[in-house]
Amino acid sequence: MNDESPKFVRYVPGPLTAEQIERMNALADRPDSEIDFSDIPELDDEFFKNAKQGMMYRLMKKQTTLRLDADILDWFKRHAKNGKGYQTDINKALRAYVVAQEKRAAKKAG
Repeated sequence: MNDESPKFVRYVPGPLTAEQIERMNALADRPDSEIDFSDIPELDDEFFKNAKQGMMYRLMKKQTTLRLDADILDWFKRHAKNGKGYQTDINKALRAYVVAQEKRAAKKAG
């Protein structure tokens, strides 16, 4: 890891206190009619027309060593833009496979 890589700090909160739980329960018990939305703009169709999902969330990447057939690795490298991004392309291909397998399994179970 070089000095230019971003540093991440993970905050793991401790258990809630009895007072915090009581306050959360009191808020949960309030009816929606008591919520003041005056400082929140209403989101209309115009907002959602330009909205993009998942822009603020990135899955954690985990470094690993993986042995691939040379021709497979070569194919991804050749099809990457300027030889860069091939690892991301491999990850996308693996994710597409996993999603397809999960859909297939859900279809069989359902």
